[in-house]
Amino acid sequence: MAPTSDRPRGLPLALVAYGVWGFLPLYIALLRHVPAFELVAWRVIFTLPFCLVIAAVRRQLGEIARAFVDWRLLRLLLASAMLIAVNWVIYVAAVNTGNIYAASLGYYVNPLVNVLLGTLFLGERLNRAQWLAVGIAACGVAILLGGATDTLWISLALALTFGLYGFVRKLAPVGSLPGLTIETALLAPIAAGTVWFFASGEQVSSFGHDIPTSLLLIGAGTVTAIPLLCFALAARRMDYSTLGFVQFLAPTIAFILGLTVFEEPLRPIQLASFVLIWTAIALFSWDLLKRHAASAKPPA
Repeated sequence: MAPTSDRPRGLPLALVAYGVWGFLPLYIALLRHVPAFELVAWRVIFTLPFCLVIAAVRRQLGEIARAFVDWRLLRLLLASAMLIAVNWVIYVAAVNTGNIYAASLGYYVNPLVNVLLGTLFLGERLNRAQWLAVGIAACGVAILLGGATDTLWISLALALTFGLYGFVRKLAPVGSLPGLTIETALLAPIAAGTVWFFASGEQVSSFGHDIPTSLLLIGAGTVTAIPLLCFALAARRMDYSTLGFVQFLAPTIAFILGLTVFEEPLRPIQLASFVLIWTAIALFSWDLLKRHAASAKPPA
């Protein structure tokens, strides 16, 4: 458990991380004219130097260099890099095609996917309340088969790729910032090839086409790295159970943006799915709070 004095310092950092992730659709919407693959490629390219600068300030360049000679660690980070790249492409494409609700639902389901992964592969056990929450969430996803199959794959793909990303990173013995730096370094050759493709032949590179677009693409690296760094710092300074509640801030903000700013129509079957997912989250969170309170009581 994090020291009590650290909790107030950790919460603002967590709010910054999930707040930035929640409002990210607004940033992506400004770059709607940039193809999803190209945007993610520039995001990788401009994230790398930002991470290297922060790593140098935090004196973590040595940890990054050592990781490149550890083949087992490198394989894990290569897998996590591919997973997060696929996740980014799907998320950008979902926002650009007006499927904000599907993206939001994916990140609501993600914590429950993490629970299932922990149960199946890490030997963690669920109690009855947690299994009930997972069952309710499964029903919420299943009803989308009745009338929202065109967007269901977006939600499931985002939940699974981000869930597997977190699972692989849990197995990789490396810090958050060094891990992100290595991931972006491994993705950099693919990103460079993607950028070259869009700049060659009949394609036109978005970077350098006009000043606002170029500045937004550069800023994409900062928007990527800052919330991840804030999250890493917050995770060390506050209870993980409290951090678990804050993570629902991002999909909630995205849902509200879809309803208000993007004015995406909310179909009844989507609303029913969200209600079931929210019910599952409430049940799971209540059980988490109850167990956390019980463990915090001093022994008689």
